[in-house]
Amino acid sequence: MVLLGAVLLSITGIYLARTMNVDVFPDLSAPTVTILTEAHGMESEEVEKLVTYQLETAMNGSPNVRRIRSSSAAGISIVWIEFEWGTDIYRARQIVNERIPMVIENLPDGVGMPTMAPISSIMGEIMLLGVTSDSLSTMELRTLADWTIRPRIKSIGGVANVIVIGGDYKQYQVLANPEKLKYYGISLGELLEKVQESNVNAPGGVVNQYGNQYIVKGSGRIYSLEDLEEAVLKQVNGQTIKIKDVATVQIGAADKIGDGSLNASPAVILTVAKQPEVNTLELTASLDEAIADLQQSLPAGVEIKSQIFRQSNFIESSIANLNRTLLEGAFFVVIVLFIFLMNWRTTVISLVAIPISLLVSVIVLKLLGYTINTMSLGGMAIAIGALVDDAIIDVENVFKRLRENILKPKNEREPLLTVVKSASIEIRSSIIIATLIIIVSFIPLFFLSGMEGRLLQPLGIAFITSVLTSLVVAVTVTPVLCSYLLKNEEVLAKQANGTKVERWLKRQYAASLVKALKIPKTIMGVTIGAFILSLLVFTQLGRSFLPEFNEGSLVISVVGIPGMSLEESNKTGQLVEQILLDMPEVEVVTRRTGRAELDEHAQGVNAAEIDVPFILTDKSKEEFFEEVRTRLSIVPGANITLGQPIAHRIDHMLSGTRANIAIKIFGADLQQLYEIGKNIETSIKPIEGIADVAVDQQVEVPQLRITPNRQILAAHGMTVGDFMEQIDVAFAGEKAGEVYEGQKYFDLMVRYRPESRSSKEALETALISLPNKAQIPLNQLATIGSVSSPNTISRENVQRKIVVAANVQGRDLRSVVNDIQEIIGNDIQIPEGYRVEYDGQFESEAKASSLLLITAGLAILVIFLLLYYEFQDVRLSFIVLINLPLGLIGGILIVYFTSGIISIAATIGFISLFGIATRNGILLVSRYEDLRKEGMKGIELLKTGALDRLNPILMTALTTGLALIPLALKSGEPGNEIQSPMAVVILGGLLTATLLNLIVIPCVYELVLKREDGQLNN
Repeated sequence: MVLLGAVLLSITGIYLARTMNVDVFPDLSAPTVTILTEAHGMESEEVEKLVTYQLETAMNGSPNVRRIRSSSAAGISIVWIEFEWGTDIYRARQIVNERIPMVIENLPDGVGMPTMAPISSIMGEIMLLGVTSDSLSTMELRTLADWTIRPRIKSIGGVANVIVIGGDYKQYQVLANPEKLKYYGISLGELLEKVQESNVNAPGGVVNQYGNQYIVKGSGRIYSLEDLEEAVLKQVNGQTIKIKDVATVQIGAADKIGDGSLNASPAVILTVAKQPEVNTLELTASLDEAIADLQQSLPAGVEIKSQIFRQSNFIESSIANLNRTLLEGAFFVVIVLFIFLMNWRTTVISLVAIPISLLVSVIVLKLLGYTINTMSLGGMAIAIGALVDDAIIDVENVFKRLRENILKPKNEREPLLTVVKSASIEIRSSIIIATLIIIVSFIPLFFLSGMEGRLLQPLGIAFITSVLTSLVVAVTVTPVLCSYLLKNEEVLAKQANGTKVERWLKRQYAASLVKALKIPKTIMGVTIGAFILSLLVFTQLGRSFLPEFNEGSLVISVVGIPGMSLEESNKTGQLVEQILLDMPEVEVVTRRTGRAELDEHAQGVNAAEIDVPFILTDKSKEEFFEEVRTRLSIVPGANITLGQPIAHRIDHMLSGTRANIAIKIFGADLQQLYEIGKNIETSIKPIEGIADVAVDQQVEVPQLRITPNRQILAAHGMTVGDFMEQIDVAFAGEKAGEVYEGQKYFDLMVRYRPESRSSKEALETALISLPNKAQIPLNQLATIGSVSSPNTISRENVQRKIVVAANVQGRDLRSVVNDIQEIIGNDIQIPEGYRVEYDGQFESEAKASSLLLITAGLAILVIFLLLYYEFQDVRLSFIVLINLPLGLIGGILIVYFTSGIISIAATIGFISLFGIATRNGILLVSRYEDLRKEGMKGIELLKTGALDRLNPILMTALTTGLALIPLALKSGEPGNEIQSPMAVVILGGLLTATLLNLIVIPCVYELVLKREDGQLNN
C-alpha cells in the first residue's frame, strides 16, 4: 500500500506539472489601477489643479490603498492607485470605479471622462513587435498596424492590451484658409458645423411593398475626399460655396506625441501586455503562431520582428538552466551514495525520495495557486541534496545493522524485518527533529511582506514541502524498500566490515579525533577566534536587495531637454541607436519616443526608451555596460540611464522610477524642487560606484499663451468661451466625425491650414470671426506672449515631488546609499516645508533584513526548544546549537571571497544554513547519549559514537553540498541569480559546520560532561 500510494502521488505530480503555468517570477506587481483623463487645451498646472488633484482626493482613504502617484502634463492626467499586495484586482477596480463618479461632476467642461486602463501590470509586458516596410509609407504602415495587426493580436486569449507607437496616424483633414473664409463671410464655427452636417446618416423607417419590408435609410456619410470637397457651405448671390472653395481637403497625419524606430529607421512598435495569471510561454507561442499567419497575409515588403524583447526568452533560459542544475545536483547525489555504500540497491532506495518529494511539491504549489517559476524551481534545486538526507541516514543505519547481523552465528541472527524495523526506529527521532529544524529555519521567509515576500515565498514553500515529503518517504517508503532489496545475504556478508572508502575514512578520522581530544581547549579557542574573525569580516560586507539579473537585454532611457520637439528627440534617439548598432554585441535596437495614444505611461516627446538585446562573447556584463555608458557619453544634452527589462520594472514597482535608488524631494514650488534636485545631483555624482545620476526634468518649457482682452471682446459682443472655442478649432483642431473605409474609420478634423498656425506671427494674424460675421486678426482681440510653464508635474500621496534617480555599478547598494545620505545631510540645505525621502531597492532591503533578523532569532529559539524536546537536557541542546556559529564561519568567509555582498537571497541562505548544519550535530549527540545509556564512557564513548555516525554525517553533508555546486557556480546564468547566493552561503557554511562538527562537538561534549560529572576522565 505504501509503495502504491507513492506511485499514485508521483503520477498526480507529473500530470499537474504539465498543466501548471510557467512564468519567470511569481506575480510581483502590487494591484494597481491606472486612471487616464484627457484634459484638452489645459497646461500641466491646470491639469494638476482641476483634474489630478480631484482624482487623488477622491481616491485617498480608499480601503487597502498604499500609495497614489500621478503625473500631470499638458492635456493629460495619469493617476496610479497602488493597493496592498494581495488585494484582489477586481475589488480594487470596483473601489476606484465607485469613486470616479464623485469626481466627474467637479471636473471642468472640456475634460474627458476618467477612464481606467486595462487590467495589466508593468511586469505583464511580455513582448515588443517591430513592424517595418520598404514598400509602404509610414502612414500606410501605421494603418496596417492599427487595423490589421493589433486587432489580430488583441483577439488572442490572455492579451490585456496592445499599445501602438510610431508611424503617421491617418486623418481626413479640412484645412481652412482664413482669408477665403473671410472673403465668403464664413466663420470657422460655421465651417465645422457644415462639415459635421455633411457626414451623417438618417433613419427613414420602413416601407412594406410586394409582401416585403424595406428598411429606409438616408446615407449621407462621406466615403471619399471628393464627397467632402463637394459639400455645400452656403449660397451667396446664387453662387454655391463648397468646402473646397475655402479649405484644402486631404488625407494627412495627425499631430504626433510619440514615435517608433527599429535599427535607427522609422518603424511601428507594438507593446503586448498580458492579463494576470496567464501562462507567458503559452501566450507567447500563440502570439508567434498569430504573427506567422499575419506575415503571410501582409503586403510584400512588410516584416514583423518579434525577437526584440520577449519575456519568454528569459523564462525559457531560466527554467532550462534550473532544470539542468537539478539534474546535475541529482548526479552528484548518485555519485556520493555509490562511492560510500558501493551498493546499487541502497543508492536506488535513497534516490526514490527525490522524484516523490519534487512531485509532491508540484502538487502543493498547484493547490496553493502558484506557478512553475524560477523561485519554485529554485527551492527544489536548493533542496535537491537535502531530499536524500533522511533516506540516507535510514538506509545507512539499516544497511549497517544488517551487516552486523550477518556476522552473528545463524542461531543468533534476528529476522530481516526485525532488524530493519529496529534500525529505522533507532534514528527515527533524530531525523524527524532534524527535518523539523530545517523547516523551522525557512519559516522567516513567510514573514516577509511586499515584493520580497511574494518573490521568495514560493521558494520556501517548494523547499519545505519537498523536505517534509522526503521525511515521510524516509519513515515509510524507505524501510519497505529496504526489506525488499537488502535481503541478499551474500552481498551483506561481503561488505560486513564496510566499504574500502568507509574503512579508510574511519582510520583517518579516528587518528585526527584522538589528537583533537587531547587538546580540547585549544580546539575551542581556535574555533572561537575563527568565529570572531568571521564576524569582523561580516561588518565589511556590502548590502543589496536582489542580485543583478542576467537578462541578455538592456533598457536605455534617453531624456532630452524639456521643450525639445519630437523631431529633435528623434535625432538624438537615432544617434544613440547608431552608436549601439556599431557595437558587435548588438544586432537589434528598438526605440519608443514619447507616448503612444493609448499608453498609460507619462512620457514626454523629449524622452525615449530603447530596448537593446545583446550577446556577450569576450567580455563580462559589467564591462559591456561600462562600454555602453562610455560610448553614449558623447550624446549631447541627454540624461542616459541603463537598466535591464525585468530589473527596470522591479525598480519601477518599488519606487515609481526606473533606477535602483530614488531620492524624492517633496514640496510646493516646482522651481525650488528642481534647484534642490540639481544640487543633490551635483553633490552625489562623485560618489564611487554611482552611475546614471539624473534629476527629473520637471522644468519650465516655452509656451505661447493667448490672453484675451476682455474689454475688446465685450465691445464686439463676444464671450471668452466663444473666443476660446475658435482658438481650439483653429489651432488644435476639432473632430467633426469619422470617415469609414470598409471596417476602418478615421477621424475627420477641421482646423486652420499649417501656414496660419506655424509661428507666433502666424497666430497673431490668424483671423477670428466676430458675432457680426466680421473677421479680424487675433492680435486685435488678444495678446500672445512667450511664457513658460511646467512640462510635467509629478505627485505622490497628494504632494508635489521631484526625483533624483541613480543606479549602482561595481559597488554594493547599501554603502552607496549611506554615502548619499551623509552628503545630503551635511551639504544640502533643505528649506522649510520641503523634505527628502529615499526609496528604491535599498529601502526594501532594509525592511526585509530587519524583519529577517527578528524572525531568525525566533527561529533559533524554536530550534532550541525542538532540541530540548529531543534531548530533555539544556546542555546537550546548546552543544548541538554550536553548529550555528560553525556554519556562519564558512558562510561569511565564502561570501567575502566571492561577491562580497549580502543580498536578501544570501540572508535567506544564512538562515536556512542554521537548520541544515544542525542535523549532523543531532546525529552525533544522540548517538553519544545512546552509548552512554549502554554504559560506555571516556574516550571510547567519544570515539565509538563519532565513528558510528561518520558515514551518515559525511554522506548527508556531501550530497547537500555537492548538489549545490552547479547552482553556486552558475550565478551568471539566467534563472540562477537569486538561488546562487543562497547556494554559495549554504555550501560554505556546510563545509565548515561539517568539518568542525566532527572535531569541535566531541571536544565540547568532553569538556561539558567532564565538568559536570567527571565521566570522561578515562
